[in-house]
Amino acid sequence: MTLDEGKEKFIQAWGTMATSWGVNRTMAQIHALLLVSPEPLNADQVMEALKISRGNANMNLRALIDWGLVHKELKTGERKEYFRAEKDIWEVVRRIIVERKKRELEPMIRAMEEVSAVQGAGPEVEEFRKVVEDIRQLSTKADQVLERLVQTDPNWILTAFLRLIR
Repeated sequence: MTLDEGKEKFIQAWGTMATSWGVNRTMAQIHALLLVSPEPLNADQVMEALKISRGNANMNLRALIDWGLVHKELKTGERKEYFRAEKDIWEVVRRIIVERKKRELEPMIRAMEEVSAVQGAGPEVEEFRKVVEDIRQLSTKADQVLERLVQTDPNWILTAFLRLIR
């Protein structure tokens, strides 16, 4: 397998895997391209490599910047913006966790707190309150665990994981 073939397979695999994280395929493919690029790339280079439109490239590069997965760089004497990916994979995972918590888990917790104030009495209301409270408690615990994971030293996690699989 050549380097170009390997890069193509990696970019496709990263795009497919990232859809499970709540990241769209093109956004993940741009991220993968930047991950394996030794030098920052500009939007034109991203467009050419992935065969995507300028609008698609720019929209997804901005989203990657918002997620903290890509950083913008300026080169002296160049008018174009260049982009490089965060290459520390633990930091990539940490930032994905932070964004998913912010976009999915925290709104769920707020919604469960809001709907838990439902008024009334009777078996249907009690069942509703019980289900909502169970979901709220699970969501809150998940949020706490993820927050601890984000705050934890990656070396400790790796050591604990290696002990677990031995």
